[in-house]
Amino acid sequence: MKTLSNMVLLLTLGSATAWAQVNAGELKPEPSLPFTMTQVATFNLPWRIAFLPDGRMLITEKVGPVWLVTQEGAKTPVENVPAVQYQNQLGMQGVFVSPHYATDHSVYLTYAEPGDDGSGLALARARLSISETKVSLEGLEVLWRQMPKGRGGQLGAQIAFSPNGQYLFLAVGERQRMTPAQDPNQALGKILRLTLDGKPADGNPMAGKTGAASVPLINPPSDTEAAKTAPEISTYTFPGPNLAPAETWTSGHRTPYGLAFAPDGRLWEIEHGPRGGDELNLIEPGKNYGWPLVSYGINYNGVPIPTSDTRPELTKPVIYWTPVIAPGSLTFYNGAMFPQWKGSALVGGMASQTLNRITFDGKGGATAAERWSVGHRIRDVEVGPDGALWMLEDTGTGGLFRVTPK
Repeated sequence: MKTLSNMVLLLTLGSATAWAQVNAGELKPEPSLPFTMTQVATFNLPWRIAFLPDGRMLITEKVGPVWLVTQEGAKTPVENVPAVQYQNQLGMQGVFVSPHYATDHSVYLTYAEPGDDGSGLALARARLSISETKVSLEGLEVLWRQMPKGRGGQLGAQIAFSPNGQYLFLAVGERQRMTPAQDPNQALGKILRLTLDGKPADGNPMAGKTGAASVPLINPPSDTEAAKTAPEISTYTFPGPNLAPAETWTSGHRTPYGLAFAPDGRLWEIEHGPRGGDELNLIEPGKNYGWPLVSYGINYNGVPIPTSDTRPELTKPVIYWTPVIAPGSLTFYNGAMFPQWKGSALVGGMASQTLNRITFDGKGGATAAERWSVGHRIRDVEVGPDGALWMLEDTGTGGLFRVTPK
């Protein structure tokens, strides 16, 4: 196990090859689908799927509930779910099975935790208890909180566990504040590397460092230019040491909704751009991915943003999408049902209503291979134990679909 851990660390720490950036936004859909989609259940704004070892699923709904779901679609509510702030893109977000579930029966949740000043991203862990009569979360403990809390924006809220099962990577959105993504004193717009208990991990780029005792707060500005001079509305003082620098693995992210390790040990992330500029990034420690300083998109109101080509010291995406696909998640395929897809990543497109496949060369390069129009806003794509794909639809009557070869 130690040899594997060292190999993964070397791959992660290695410098990425300089690849030409590719715009996959104009990729045309394939003329036909090589798979069949079968709807097995319906949910209210479903967000994430997590498979248990026995093939059953945990599924979150943004409005709050968590469900235990069989592959036939039978749903059982999970009790003792924490309270969430449901509003726009905020609510119950992710559910993730512990890498040591066989012994600890733990699951992790990410969600908008309510507070006096809005809500903040929370990372919690609980023991999943399943009996013949009920399913519940026992001993739920919040391991990490985004502070200060605020209103609006998007949380990111995706988790990836390191291949050795020792660390947890947490993607934190910048909540449409923009400038905090470049502030080392704030967790917004960062990917954090934590222990499984939510503490800063040894070996992080700024391990052991603490940040400023207080940070300025702003309301979401209208665009990246306005953000530069946005008025300070208040100041937040941390009640203890500010651990944001010690937690940070990478910075300069906007809305990171996908985070996953490839079979070769490299960590990849996918995030929403503004008007244009969705990104697939190879995540390497200490790197700055540019937001809001640069983008391959423009602001929603049309105000331009310097392109990533203007700032060579910032890390460019490997692939970008203009027009956007609005990616919902990122997962690597390792199943038997679609052997031709092994090692590929699968991405659901919400705006494009597509399933997208990405291939990798094992050297840090990636190619957008196929795009299939599926007629649904795909929030999540996951791989079942038998190799079937499972997809969630991002609507108030969102379908759970099982995807199998034709």
